[in-house]
Amino acid sequence: MLTKIELTKFKKILEQKRDELERVVSNRDAITIEKSADALDEVQHAAERELAIRNLDRESNLLRSVRLALRRLDDNSFGTCLHCEEEISPKRLNAVPWAAFCIQCQEQADRHREDGEDELLEDMLSNAA
Repeated sequence: MLTKIELTKFKKILEQKRDELERVVSNRDAITIEKSADALDEVQHAAERELAIRNLDRESNLLRSVRLALRRLDDNSFGTCLHCEEEISPKRLNAVPWAAFCIQCQEQADRHREDGEDELLEDMLSNAA
């Protein structure tokens, strides 16, 4: 069980991460479509835009995870695995404060994601909500 001091520490870390990610996600300059007369430049711009879109997608997903962790702090479920309802190890929370699953359930979710079974992960998250 996490102490009040630990919970306060995690809340501060998560709020800082949320603020940082909100700034990053709101900056969409890198995904603007640039036109060029040179075909090679067009290809380069398209590749840069694709990379920027993937980064924006990753940062947006991380922002969602951070916001959900802050919500769990507010409803006193922070530090409890959303799938098996066991305590998430403090070592894991220190490394990944927005972790929603214990390491075993996260590994299971990752395996299913690799197998193209994203629905299971969504079910795990939605059942916990």
